[in-house]
Amino acid sequence: MNSPQLLALALDPSRILEVRGIAPDPWQRVLLLSNDRQILLNCSRQSGKSTVVSALALHTALFTAGALVLLVSPSLRQSTEIFRKVIDAYKALGRPLPARQQTQLRLELANGSRVLCLPGREGTIRSFGGVHLLVLDEAARIPDDLYRSVRPMLAVSQGRLIALSTPFGQRGWFWQEWQSDGPWKKICIPWQDCPRITPQFIAEETRALGVLWVRQEYECSFVAFEGLVYPDFEQALVDHWPEVRGRLVGGIDFGWRNPFAAVWGKLDCNDVLWIAGERYRKETPLHEHAAALKELGEVTWYADPSGRTEIEELRASGLVVRRGDNDIRSGIAAVAARLRTGRLKVRRAACPHLLAEARLYRYPTAAERARRGENPVDEHNHALGALRYLIARLDAHFIARMRKTQPLPDHRGPDKNIDSEHLWTRLS
Repeated sequence: MNSPQLLALALDPSRILEVRGIAPDPWQRVLLLSNDRQILLNCSRQSGKSTVVSALALHTALFTAGALVLLVSPSLRQSTEIFRKVIDAYKALGRPLPARQQTQLRLELANGSRVLCLPGREGTIRSFGGVHLLVLDEAARIPDDLYRSVRPMLAVSQGRLIALSTPFGQRGWFWQEWQSDGPWKKICIPWQDCPRITPQFIAEETRALGVLWVRQEYECSFVAFEGLVYPDFEQALVDHWPEVRGRLVGGIDFGWRNPFAAVWGKLDCNDVLWIAGERYRKETPLHEHAAALKELGEVTWYADPSGRTEIEELRASGLVVRRGDNDIRSGIAAVAARLRTGRLKVRRAACPHLLAEARLYRYPTAAERARRGENPVDEHNHALGALRYLIARLDAHFIARMRKTQPLPDHRGPDKNIDSEHLWTRLS
């Protein structure tokens, strides 16, 4: 780039997007031209929040000599995703400053500036100081203790802090700061402010995932999801799938008009259950399911015990199928124990229905209990049911000891959950 072009770029960071062939939305241009030290971006999914912040990160590195820019997300995969956009923009500009070092996680420029992407682990990032720009991506899912540990990085440098996210319920520091009257510049971008998201798409998302989910993911609403049975389920999701050794196990929930659901994976030597895949079909003959499951190899299946005929038919086809445990409350406690102790891992890309159900499976409201009873609403409990049958049998010893140590409560509401993490630690 020649000197006039560099000057224009220095004065208007939105030119970075234009060079990439992206026409900035009005709010993106306002953000890039702002000087606010603390910014909360509460934005719809796919609204362009990570794209605009990557442009700001690159602009800071190019035009502030010796700047340190940190990109922090709950996982390293998420951090590298926004860092990749920084690199794409750097290349699109023709590398106006040479790079002293460039890796998949780090860009160091000739002016001494550095852009680093980091996973959201406190022990990994506490040593950094003098940060000029601190970006917290998926901020609503960054734990409170990590947020507290990164703020001091800005104490001496008086650097900028930008937190971008879609909401994640009424919990955590991001929600608290959004409600506060602190010195934050707050920017809210619902899907209606993004010309790339159509009403037709939102209508289909509403049909598939429900109104509450759309309100959170696309309308920037901090919907209270305290009634979810597994509010911590997303902590189990894994994007990078390692080579896992262990025995093959699976769970099955039978259905015809309701989906037939099966989940499977491996139980490793450290008692971590790695769910690698799912089968989710409506109105499909059982022999077709049997043929598909046989292709997975020598899996030990744990199935809905009420499906005695179906179990016998699967056994006749050559599958190893055992009856699962259908005690809903103790099964939920066992699944929750694995979630909270990190002993359940789910391959995100391979289990979309399992993930979708976990976002919707909930306890009844006070008004619903009189009609439905105390157990969770049985509307999104097929793949989750298969998972529960599996884990209830794998952790039968834990469940038996739990029943002796602490009887299950009569009312199973969002505020009456068993402290399964404490029980697991105490009973193991």
